Amino acid sequence: MTIFDSIILGIIEGFTEFLPISSTGHLIVASEFLGINQNAVTKAYEVIIQFAAILAVILNYRDKFTIKKIDLWTKVILAFIPIGTVGFIFSNQIKALFSIQVVAVMFIIGGIIFLIVEMFFLDEEKETIDNIEDISLKQAMIIGFAQTFALIPGTSRAGTTIVGALLVGLSRKASAEFSFLLAFPVMSAVTAYDLFKHYKDFSDANLITLGVGFVVAFFVAYLTIKLFLAFLEKFTFIAFGIYRIIFGVLLLIIF
Repeated sequence: MTIFDSIILGIIEGFTEFLPISSTGHLIVASEFLGINQNAVTKAYEVIIQFAAILAVILNYRDKFTIKKIDLWTKVILAFIPIGTVGFIFSNQIKALFSIQVVAVMFIIGGIIFLIVEMFFLDEEKETIDNIEDISLKQAMIIGFAQTFALIPGTSRAGTTIVGALLVGLSRKASAEFSFLLAFPVMSAVTAYDLFKHYKDFSDANLITLGVGFVVAFFVAYLTIKLFLAFLEKFTFIAFGIYRIIFGVLLLIIF
């Protein structure tokens, strides 16, 4: 992996991790185009850029990471339990699903779901929850179950949680914010597991390449979170639905 590869993948991870367009799907496709082999070194790199994205969430929501917010984090952890359990039990089966074709199909399906939710389920007149601290335990659990679909490559963790949150009555902004916070335990668990499993691979990796990827992913993720929330104040998720469908179709045609 070159410095150029590290920058490109860092940008993709930082930009797509918190948007409902599947960071994993984009990284798989980008790696194919760049001719990057999935080996121990690239796995170490993925751990680093995931950690960068986690730090971006902490910095953006540092006021939420206090003991005073224990009630909020109880709901976040509750929402994490379904994907943590299913992901642990069926990890081997989930890995077997990884392919460009699966990613492409799930991009299209996810895009259609976003269009359906925006067109038929959301009512601008309906009262919605705009403060994530007002979410109930039941709503958090439902969002957590929706998140389990993200284990299918190309589905998008952010996408599944946002759709689940919209359907239980959260506003677009609150849905995105809860998705950001829910990324913390999910990505922390994945990063810790990968770090434990691949820590020896760091000795073979170029530390400069890893460092560049970390810095790029962190700053892009930090800015993306802010820009995404600003976007949702004026627009809907329809653009993301259309993008997912177009991107999925292009993948099927190309591959």
